[in-house]
Amino acid sequence: MDSTAMPEPLRRAVHQLVAETVQNCQDVLAYTERFAARDWKRMTLYRSTDAADTMNMAAMLIAAHCQRAGMPAHTLERYLQVGQQELRSAAPLERDRAYTAGLAGEPLSYVEMRAPSNRMQHSLGQEQAEEAQLPVEEPLLLFTEACLHGLRARLSEDLDSLDDYLPPQMARMARRVAEALEMPELATM
Repeated sequence: MDSTAMPEPLRRAVHQLVAETVQNCQDVLAYTERFAARDWKRMTLYRSTDAADTMNMAAMLIAAHCQRAGMPAHTLERYLQVGQQELRSAAPLERDRAYTAGLAGEPLSYVEMRAPSNRMQHSLGQEQAEEAQLPVEEPLLLFTEACLHGLRARLSEDLDSLDDYLPPQMARMARRVAEALEMPELATM
């Protein structure tokens, strides 16, 4: 196993892409809030696909480096998990529609129910819909969301915006995160 560290230029490029992805993910979360009722469909799709594309760019950048360094093609394909790739142009798939029907509390047709994957996705959607009726108590989820909102508020220097669209508990957590972050001082030459 190769124990050499990632080259610094590649590391910085990957860090930049991951930071951009995090901002897109935070936008996805922001557009799920009540204040964004008018734009949520368009913007959650834009930002979630932007995040996916940006992470794909990071993966391809790393893959190109590995290929250039002589990694065998079969190893690279295994690491890239190429069997998991699905094109968005082919979606939404039947299983996606079954999951959404479960979320919405709608039944599947007899034909749709014949596919085991549809039944499973529908059931998962129903479970998710039931859980959505309960308050979110998963500390890691709450903390992650608060960190994303707090980071965005700090970067935009608009901590007051947190109170405009977040539930009070989330706004308080995000504000604490934002206040804990210090903006880096730019070096002067």
